[in-house]
Amino acid sequence: MVEIIPLAQVASASVEALLDAAFGPDRFARTAYKLRSGTRTIPCLSFAAVSGPDLLGTIQCWPVALMDADGAKVAPLIMVGPVAVAPDSQQRGLGKALMQAMLIAADGCADGALMMIGDPEYYERFFGFSASATGQWTLPGPYEERRLLARAAAGHDVPDHSGMIGPDPARDRCIGSA
Repeated sequence: MVEIIPLAQVASASVEALLDAAFGPDRFARTAYKLRSGTRTIPCLSFAAVSGPDLLGTIQCWPVALMDADGAKVAPLIMVGPVAVAPDSQQRGLGKALMQAMLIAADGCADGALMMIGDPEYYERFFGFSASATGQWTLPGPYEERRLLARAAAGHDVPDHSGMIGPDPARDRCIGSA
């Protein structure tokens, strides 16, 4: 039986091993890692799929922000991802279950809209993410513009403003702790 639990209940070494298996050891070179550099996962939005002692999948969320040309914060955002499922557990709906658990939790504790780098056909169809409002945003590394996605959460609309997305480490300890 698969159970969705808070990611904080899983050993970080197990999470890192799963991420290596799902994405490869070169994952640290990806732009997404630059976006969350210096931050910690948001506990109320990060989950694991487990079956007994086995870690089958994870979803992590991170505090980021949209910054203007001067580096001033325009809007807080929450970066969703990575969503990772162990290679031998894929195609079982675990990624979808993790996303749904995160979206339900985001309705209660998100302090900004959600953003991610992902497959627009999948994440728009099943979860309402879209690139329609992200065309003016940039990231600190290479990315495909069509894969920069966002959606409203907990009454926080997607900001319609130009700017660069970057880490927001001042927020990682306070989201969802109230």
